[in-house]
Amino acid sequence: MSDGGLGWNIDSATAAHVVRPAGRVDESTATEFADRLLHEIGAAKADGKALLALDLSQVAYMSSRGLRALTLAQRNGNENGVKIALSEPNDIMREILAISRYDMIFPVFERTADAIAG
Repeated sequence: MSDGGLGWNIDSATAAHVVRPAGRVDESTATEFADRLLHEIGAAKADGKALLALDLSQVAYMSSRGLRALTLAQRNGNENGVKIALSEPNDIMREILAISRYDMIFPVFERTADAIAG
């Protein structure tokens, strides 16, 4: 991460396209988060991957704008044949997903390997 932005680790060597953002998804980073998710959905589709696993273990916080980005990414993924699964939420993210009920919208897995296995 630099200048308060998000850090990104991408792994496309598995059966899924694994995306690991790091940092806070808030008002200052939500646009970057949204744009990068859409980019990675395109990359997953180009690689013939039907799953984008979003590893949340290093996400320290997510605002409503970040949640909206997830919703838009899911819509884009559905249009492009790429399913989004959330994995490894830390305690803060687990609580945010539960309060917002996003854990009812997205499949959430304790381990990224489980998300990939389906």
